[in-house]
Parts: sequence; structure tokens; C-alpha cells
Amino acid sequence: MSTTELITATDFCTYHHLEQTFITDLHNAGLIQIIIVNQTPCIPNAELNKLERMIRLYKDLEINLAGIEAITHLLQRLDDIQEEMRLLKNSLKAYE
Repeated sequence: MSTTELITATDFCTYHHLEQTFITDLHNAGLIQIIIVNQTPCIPNAELNKLERMIRLYKDLEINLAGIEAITHLLQRLDDIQEEMRLLKNSLKAYE
């Protein structure tokens, strides 16, 4: 992964007016991935949409870290179920 696909956690937190501990807490909870480059925590671009959704939950809806974990888990399960339904529908079409 090249460094052009990364944003430093410090820059991200400054832009979103967040404490860097929020990013660290999300990483420690296993909700986002952080890559260390030259002793600087960086966030991959692929994580930005997910991270910004969590920030909206935290700031706009005032949901704490435990709530964000629960919501993220449920959204992932919903995506998995929808994918399974899509595969099952495609399998059924083969028998029609």
C-alpha cells in the first residue's frame, strides 16, 4: 500500500475536530484499521467511509463507543444477510 492511499490520523482528527483517542479507541475495538508509517498512525483511504459513518453516529447522534460497536456489528450482519439473499435468489432463478 502506498502512502498516497493513507491519511494521517492527526490530519483526519484535526479536520473533523476530534480527539485522536477516538480513532485509537475505534482501532482497539477492531472497528477500523490503522497502519503505522514512520511511527505515525495512518488511516487507509478504504476505511474513510466507514470511519466517517462512525463519526456521524458519535457526533450527531451522541452514540458512545459501545453503541457504535453494536450498530456496526448489526449493519455488517444486515449486509451479510442481504448478500446471502441475493445469492439464493440467483440460485432460484436457475430452477425457474
